[in-house]
Amino acid sequence: MSWILLIIGGLFEVAFASCLGKARETAGGESAYWMLGFLLSLTASMFFLYKATQELPIGTAYAVWTGIGAVGTVLVGIFVFKEPAGFWRLFFIMTLIASIIGLKFVSSH
Repeated sequence: MSWILLIIGGLFEVAFASCLGKARETAGGESAYWMLGFLLSLTASMFFLYKATQELPIGTAYAVWTGIGAVGTVLVGIFVFKEPAGFWRLFFIMTLIASIIGLKFVSSH
């Protein structure tokens, strides 16, 4: 169950980073709504990370949480914000994914 909570927390990390990107692109009231989404997503992300660390080692949980956030945010950047998707960028994203999977398999929980 802790791994599921950690994945949910990582997805909320992607959400809060994405809300920051949208807030940057907008102004006024619309920007305020994106900032509210950022704050809510940030709170949820931290809550799920906290719950996951009740059973998982903090080092493993934090590395996986940030990895999910990093990979997810890069993918959102590519597909939503039209950021470049060159070979080396995708190559290193794949190494991050492999590292996240590796941490899961070598974890004692």
